[in-house]
Amino acid sequence: MSQDAIDKIWDYKLFNIQNFSCRWTIHNFCFILEEMRDSIRSPTFSIGDDDKWCLRVHPKGVDEESTDYLSVNLELLSSTKSPLNVRFKFWIINTKGERNKPVTSRKDFSFLPGYQSGYKMFILRDFLLDPSRGLLPEDQFTLLCLGMLVPYSYSIPDESTEQRIQVPKGPLGVDLGQLWLNSSFTDCSLVVAGQEFQAHKAILAAHCPVFRVMFEHDTEESRKNRFEIHDLEPDVFKAMMSYIYTGKEPVLHSMADAVLAAADKYGPEHLKVMCQSALFRDLSVETAAHTLFLADLHRTGQLKTQVLNFITAHASEVSQTRDWKTMVDSYPHLVAEAYSSLASAQCNLLEPPLKRLKQDQEPVTGTLHVYTRSSGLC
Repeated sequence: MSQDAIDKIWDYKLFNIQNFSCRWTIHNFCFILEEMRDSIRSPTFSIGDDDKWCLRVHPKGVDEESTDYLSVNLELLSSTKSPLNVRFKFWIINTKGERNKPVTSRKDFSFLPGYQSGYKMFILRDFLLDPSRGLLPEDQFTLLCLGMLVPYSYSIPDESTEQRIQVPKGPLGVDLGQLWLNSSFTDCSLVVAGQEFQAHKAILAAHCPVFRVMFEHDTEESRKNRFEIHDLEPDVFKAMMSYIYTGKEPVLHSMADAVLAAADKYGPEHLKVMCQSALFRDLSVETAAHTLFLADLHRTGQLKTQVLNFITAHASEVSQTRDWKTMVDSYPHLVAEAYSSLASAQCNLLEPPLKRLKQDQEPVTGTLHVYTRSSGLC
């Protein structure tokens, strides 16, 4: 009997579950705490066939609330089957080789490439450094992560499954989009590069702080309800207006960078995220340096993190491109960030001045051990 036939007979849910165990030891840990940058990244490991993961430790937390804590995260670097759902827990291995009390996720986390999740207040630094606790044997910090990866599932409902009325999404975006397309009930004009567009002040002011300020000020433009837009091209303006009226990602094609600049100036934050996603989808060795420049210029944290991860993984190829060589001359601070990310990925600190090192001091190293096991549950 075929698998399809079996699926039709039985009502069940099938999970392809991947259990994994990852043990990461960081040497010379107290030295790292004193000299630390933002985070340390473990060597890369895989759970499935085409995914790449790492663990990340933030010795000084990830925000103001966690500044006195050690933060730990699990991060998905790449996968062709994302999103991936994971439930995980972390331990510290003490001097006796015992696990301390675990910190466990209470839900499944959905991971996309570049996404990391964990515990920003994992353990107080003072508690960790207290010798009486025995958590740093021979100045080694050992972190154990156990997890369960559920990349996919499917279910066949039976006739007893509770029936519900499906409520579709409201048509508000479609209706507002028609107001824009048909220029219905408009109360202002926007002139872009000689082209005039009819619009609605209330809708624009609700989405864009810059437009709100333009409409509130007592100017000749405001009295005539006719405004000149000097810093946008018509196609970019129409893409931004399409988002403002419908809430949907506009057709960006090759102008995601220009729309990102417009969103950064006029204020639709969600549109900025959409542009980040579009730029990341088109990320390649040739575009990496320019995309990093855009991410830094427009303060897009998510995109910048993912581009730095990409450059780390393709450092030799990216460093040969024309845009990278231009960035070396014009934006050395971005080159420094890229090298810092590469050093972090290799779990090595940049060598400090010799006068700050003891002659017998060992280099900072990290070791990683990963075990995986698959199981099918139904």
